Amino acid sequence: MTTRKRLELNVYAPALVRDDGRTLAVVRGVELALPGLRLEWEIDKEGRPIEVPQREAWLAEAATRGKLPLLCNGDESHPVTISGLRRFASASAGGQPQFQVHAKLPLDAPVVTAAANVLEAVTEGIRAYWGQATPDGAALDIAYQIAPTLEGPPSPRRGLPALKLFQHIRSPEIPYYLGWLNYWSAAAARAIGFPDPARDAELLSRSRRTPSGGWVVQLTEEPLDLDAPAHLDALKRAYERFPEIGGRLVP
Repeated sequence: MTTRKRLELNVYAPALVRDDGRTLAVVRGVELALPGLRLEWEIDKEGRPIEVPQREAWLAEAATRGKLPLLCNGDESHPVTISGLRRFASASAGGQPQFQVHAKLPLDAPVVTAAANVLEAVTEGIRAYWGQATPDGAALDIAYQIAPTLEGPPSPRRGLPALKLFQHIRSPEIPYYLGWLNYWSAAAARAIGFPDPARDAELLSRSRRTPSGGWVVQLTEEPLDLDAPAHLDALKRAYERFPEIGGRLVP
C-alpha cells in the first residue's frame, strides 16, 4: 500500500488573548480557497468525525482559551485538518508567546493549485508573522535542520544548514525555516531583507503581495521534492540568500 502524500502547513502569529475573530477568519479563508470544502467536524476519541453544530460559538469560546481545536472536513478518504495552539514564551522567538496554526491537506492537483491561496488565507486571517507550506517528505528533511541530536547540535540531511531552536531566535518576525511556499509578513520581509530587486528576481517571479503587505514566496514551480537536485539547490540558495532565517546571522 502506498503512503498518501500530504501538504503540511505551519503558521506562527501573535498569541490569542481573547476571541478577536482571527480563528474564524482562518477557517472561513481556507474554505474559500478550496471551493466545496467545509471544516465543520471535530474528531472524537475513537478518531471518528463528529459534526460541530454551532461552529462560530465553539471557535469563539476556544479562542478565549488560546486554542483553535482540531477541525476536519469529515471525509476520511480525503482528509483536511486544521488546528492551533499557543506556544509559550519560553519556547518562542524573542521570548514572546505565539500562536501556531497547523494544517494537513492531501497533496493532490486541486490542493497544489490552491496551495498559495490556502497559505495566504491562514496567514492573513491569523495576522501571522510568517508561515510556510511544504510536502511532508521535504518537511521531514527540514525538521532535521532544527532537531537536536543526542550529541547536541542538529545533524541536517542533504547538506542543508543547521538552524537554531525557536527560543534562540532574537525576534518573532524572523522565520525559523524555509518551505516550498513561504509567507513573510511585511515585518518579516524587512527583517530578512526581502525583496532586493537585484538579487531576488527569480524569487519575485514566483511571489505575490498580500492585502496586509506581506509576501507569498514560492521556491519551486512544482511542490518541493528534495530528491530532485534542482529543488534541493533552490532550497540551499534561499538559505544562502537569507542568513537571518533560522537565526544563523551573527550580529
